[in-house]
Amino acid sequence: MALTGKVIESTGKWYKVEANGEVTSCRLPGRFRLNSAEVTNPVTVGDRVDISIGDDQTGIITHIHDRDNFLPRQATHGRRGEQILAANIDRAWAVVSVRQPALKTGFLDRFLVACEAYGIPASILINKTDLASKRDWKQLEALRELYSGLGYPVHVASIHNSESIEELKTALDGHTNVFIGPSGVGKTSLLNCLKPGADLTVGDISGYSNKGKHTTTVARLLRIGDAGYIVDTPGIRELGLVNIEPYELSLYYPEMLKPRENCKFNNCTHSHEPGCGVSAAFEAGEIHPERYFSYLNILESL
Repeated sequence: MALTGKVIESTGKWYKVEANGEVTSCRLPGRFRLNSAEVTNPVTVGDRVDISIGDDQTGIITHIHDRDNFLPRQATHGRRGEQILAANIDRAWAVVSVRQPALKTGFLDRFLVACEAYGIPASILINKTDLASKRDWKQLEALRELYSGLGYPVHVASIHNSESIEELKTALDGHTNVFIGPSGVGKTSLLNCLKPGADLTVGDISGYSNKGKHTTTVARLLRIGDAGYIVDTPGIRELGLVNIEPYELSLYYPEMLKPRENCKFNNCTHSHEPGCGVSAAFEAGEIHPERYFSYLNILESL
């Protein structure tokens, strides 16, 4: 029997596909992996696929439909190529925490560059606000002003603040969302609040490094509310950018689009060249220092 469905969970070897209200565990034939040698996971959560169900009630993926979009990162653990985090997304959310672990804007900027490069609307979710001090709140307000001014919605949340959870539910409803963030920022605890009864395992923070320990080990699609979905991804320590050339990077910084038109050289990297419109805008205070220096850090990594 052949069906068309959506991949709702991926372990790397087996895929759970929801079709016609039923969930089937499916395998992926080797030919798909051979055809996608530069991608560590040819099928990912959110993909639309055709499956054939055998007598043992397990399935085989026979066709992968074209994607509306996808969000990749550089493969980890020494593997070559790229890893697809999720596909067919309406909005991607960078989930960070005020403390435990501390908020790092470097991760946010890499995430936003990836979303801009692959045409995915992006939002920022700052979690664990119950841990915030007065000084933290001042920094959060400055951060909200900066990123909101660039067109990225910024939400704050705490599992101990029901109003913030309800506001988040409203923002998620009706869309397919993906949560991406470092381990320990509280994605799983948020999901348990957003989807009562999910009973997802919550991890601890390492006392040695003050970083989160991985508890989510597979990517999965969860239904939230009446018509919303969240792709929950394993915590990531690093978001390696792929398929972005150094001279292209400024295209994915909204505040640099206009100033770069004034650059003397077409392939200007805005780091050292004479007659650079972006450097001039930074010197004039038109580009925030944190964003410009994060740009230089990412540029060096490319």
